[in-house]
Amino acid sequence: MQILLYSASWCRDCRAAKRYLAERTIAYTEIDIESTPGAAEEVIRHVGKRAIPQLVIDGEWFQPYRPGEGLLYDELDRRFGVNV
Repeated sequence: MQILLYSASWCRDCRAAKRYLAERTIAYTEIDIESTPGAAEEVIRHVGKRAIPQLVIDGEWFQPYRPGEGLLYDELDRRFGVNV
């Protein structure tokens, strides 16, 4: 499984997503939209706005949070087959 995480250091939900992945020892590649040329534009191209965090799981884009609700832990567990 190839996992990309589009994020930024100032993003609270991005830190929560990284913590989730680390706690479950799920390997991923982080792409910082502030320091990686073209990364912010890539997010906009795929989701229509500059919304992070964004996960790309084997080529499928997924926004792991919902504004006002935070990180979607149950949905993430389902997608990764995690039983916590």
